[in-house]
Amino acid sequence: MAEDNSLARRYARFVVRRIVVLTALAVALVLSFLGDAATGPSALPLVDVLNGLLNPAGLSRSAEVILWNIRLPAAAMAVVVGAALGLAGAEMQTVLNNPLASPFTLGISNAATFGASLAIVLELSLFGFDQTVMVPACAFVFAMGSILVIQALARTQGTTADTVVLFGIAMVFVMNALLWLVQFVASADALQQIVFWTMGSLARATWDKVALVALVLAVCLPLSLRHVWAMTALRGGEEHARSFGIPVERLRMLVMLRVSLLAAAAVAFVGTVGFIGLVGPHIARLALGEDHRFYLPGAALAGALVLSLASIAAKTLVPGLLLPVGIVTALVGIPLFMALILSQRRNA
Repeated sequence: MAEDNSLARRYARFVVRRIVVLTALAVALVLSFLGDAATGPSALPLVDVLNGLLNPAGLSRSAEVILWNIRLPAAAMAVVVGAALGLAGAEMQTVLNNPLASPFTLGISNAATFGASLAIVLELSLFGFDQTVMVPACAFVFAMGSILVIQALARTQGTTADTVVLFGIAMVFVMNALLWLVQFVASADALQQIVFWTMGSLARATWDKVALVALVLAVCLPLSLRHVWAMTALRGGEEHARSFGIPVERLRMLVMLRVSLLAAAAVAFVGTVGFIGLVGPHIARLALGEDHRFYLPGAALAGALVLSLASIAAKTLVPGLLLPVGIVTALVGIPLFMALILSQRRNA
């Protein structure tokens, strides 16, 4: 009886510690969001941001436009895109049993870039929609198409983790070759637009785009949480998961479809933003462990926090210049990822 009480107390402490970590990540994200909204070339103190959120009519017309039409959509886009990429990366690393897996491992980002580039070069305008709609639409369609092709190939050849990764690597090279072909025939103006799109930017954010990414995240997150026990069991190995009656191949297919939807929605509106889907899950794993009840929400929060901080850095590293956020995530993500790897090696 005493042993049972001891186990119960230890489990309670285990749960409380992880809830505290998740709460800390959420508080840090809120502070980063407010800091992002207050940062920019136009002076807008944090007090004005808080007042503008609570009482928009109390702001001057120019301050209201800056806050609600420019700053807040970009800050909110950083949060939802970072959360989507963090969640996608965490699920991929689990089902592929690969700590280096991310939404870009399977060529999803490359396919989205090719689709957007094609729309830019061809100046697509269908059904009355101009390029502002067609570029992200084509990026989304090609990103989803790439994962469907990989899923079809994997289903016919066997849905093992190695098979999916190998097909994903092949997709990366195919999409890169097609992208280079498009860039070769593109005009100077179109080529400049393609290069800017591939750098990743939150400057194109609008409330409609934020709502679409948030909707995808709101649909996928509960579905991810439904599989937390199966995903946790899968971390012990495929045979371990099968011993509990978990259909590993079916689970992997469902997760990859969900990952593709998250990554496609995120990349379609902000372009290529690397390392978020790689670093976010590693931060969550170090802080929360492998219990997916806490790991998956933690990865989403960590991804959102990293991208939100990157958005602040993009506006402050070079005074008066807004850097593409994809450049910042790459510059910051590489040393951060190396630090995480070294930390894991020391702990091992």
